[in-house]
Amino acid sequence: MWEFDETQKKSSLKTTKAMKVAIASQGNSLESKLDKSFGRCNFFVVYDTENKTVEFIENPNKDDDEKAGSKSVQMVSTRNVSKIISSDFGLRIKPLLDSLKIQMIVLRNTDKTIGQIIGLLSH
Repeated sequence: MWEFDETQKKSSLKTTKAMKVAIASQGNSLESKLDKSFGRCNFFVVYDTENKTVEFIENPNKDDDEKAGSKSVQMVSTRNVSKIISSDFGLRIKPLLDSLKIQMIVLRNTDKTIGQIIGLLSH
């Protein structure tokens, strides 16, 4: 797990190679805020750092009683993401992400918009 701290340089989130990054989002716009929960977020934003494309995917697992996190990992992994950014991940998620070679990034500042997070990835 990698935790982003606001006191670090902004370039800490910058990607060094082309990849796809999933971001847990409260809504389906670049103005939406980072969601506090990974498995039960409203939307996933998949950002392609090479093509600079953004895709919003409604989370079908947000209201599930059990294993919302695991189901959400399986769903975003079908988009070939290399990293997932959220404010919080469930306890069972890290081993699953490790097995899929997907890096989890915890961003504690939930006031950031999706557009701002993408900006951190791009600069």
